[in-house]
Amino acid sequence: MPETVSPAGASASQEAEISASLGTRSVVLVGMMGAGKSTIGRRLSVRLRLPFLDADAEIEAAAGMSIPDIFETRGEPDFRDGEARVIARLLDNGPCILATGGGAFMREETRDRIREKAVSIWLKADADIIMRRVKRRADRPLLQTEDPEATVGRLIREREPLYQLADLTVWSRDVPHEKIVDECIDALHAHLGAGAAKQTSNSLSATS
Repeated sequence: MPETVSPAGASASQEAEISASLGTRSVVLVGMMGAGKSTIGRRLSVRLRLPFLDADAEIEAAAGMSIPDIFETRGEPDFRDGEARVIARLLDNGPCILATGGGAFMREETRDRIREKAVSIWLKADADIIMRRVKRRADRPLLQTEDPEATVGRLIREREPLYQLADLTVWSRDVPHEKIVDECIDALHAHLGAGAAKQTSNSLSATS
């Protein structure tokens, strides 16, 4: 996806048009660990005046334990089952900005639910960006391997074909966070045709 330079700050009217066009739908951020889903999601929620939810935090609250502990005591399949249930519940609770875990979008049931209830944005990040962001953290169960860099490369190869099914793609890279948020706003506005209905209505009024 070619990078585009957005205008300095999307207008408040643009953001209001997106919120109106979303209706009861949410915006769901998908992508690899370290892609910035929570960081960008929090800022996007402020811009669109929607609540921000982090699926991993909600999973931990529901289970009463951390994600590493869930992986260790219950295993990844049990975690993925719980993840699917939590995301389904969150999407049923009304519009929000939802950041999902890196593996959530791999599950067909979850992809179908997101397609039905939300607009999805893949925050795409290169392997070197991901490694720089996650190497200092010890709370990534899938990276507890002898060669985390090789693991990240494998996960990217496995997951990207499914991430590509998201409605929109925005590159996550080392630029100011607000630039990425601006690009998400621009992509959402174009995808939703936000403002189109208003323009049509104005045109009809002018010719009547």
